Amino acid sequence: MVFGRDGLLFVALGENNQRPTAQDLDKHQGKIVRIGADGSVPKDNPFVGRADVLPEIWTYGMRNPQGMALNPWTGELWESEHGPRGGDEVNVIAPGKNYGWPLATYGINYSGLPIPEAKGKTLSGGQGPLYWWKKSPAISGMAFYDADRFAAWQGSLFIGALADETLIRLQLKDGKVVGEERLLQDEDARIRDVRQGPDGYVYVLTDEDDGKLLRLAPAEVK
Repeated sequence: MVFGRDGLLFVALGENNQRPTAQDLDKHQGKIVRIGADGSVPKDNPFVGRADVLPEIWTYGMRNPQGMALNPWTGELWESEHGPRGGDEVNVIAPGKNYGWPLATYGINYSGLPIPEAKGKTLSGGQGPLYWWKKSPAISGMAFYDADRFAAWQGSLFIGALADETLIRLQLKDGKVVGEERLLQDEDARIRDVRQGPDGYVYVLTDEDDGKLLRLAPAEVK
C-alpha cells in the first residue's frame, strides 16, 4: 500500500495463480486499486461510471505486485512485480492502463512451457515494463533514494531480491534505468523490504528465521 500525494491510497492485488482474472475488470485480482482512506472511490478514477468495471480499479493486468513507491521527482507511482519463470519487472503506473498479464510476458511457465494465454512479450495498446530481468531475482519491496546524505546514491531505486538474496540498486536518469548494482551478496539473506530513513541511510529487512534490520551506506563512506 502507498499513499499518493493527494492522500489517496493505492493497493496492489495479485492474481492468486488465477491468470485470466488479471484481465477481468469485474474482479480485484491482478489489479492496483485507488481508494480513499475510508474506502470510498475517488470520482476521478479511470473507470468510474462504467457499469461493467469495478470503479476502484486504477490499473489491471498485474501478476504478483511486491512493492510500490512514489517517484519523489515526478510524483509517479512505480511498482515492482514478480514474473513467472523470468520476466520480473518494474512498472511506471498510469491510470487505466493494461500491464498485459497473462496476455503479454517476458517469462515462461515454471514447467518451462510458454504461458498459455500469452500472445507475445508486449500487448498492443498495453503498457510494457520500464525494466525487466530475464532471470528472475524474485524482487520484493522498493524505495527511491533522494536524500542529501550520500551523493553516490542520489537518483537510485533500491529493490530487494528474495531468490537472489541481494539488494538491487538501479541507477536512474531521465526516468530510465541506466545501470544496475548488486549489494549485500555476502549476507546470504533474502531481502524482504527496503526504505530510505530520515537520516539518509538505507534500511533493509531480511526475510529469515533470525531476520535482521540492516542500516546501509555506500562502501566508500567510512
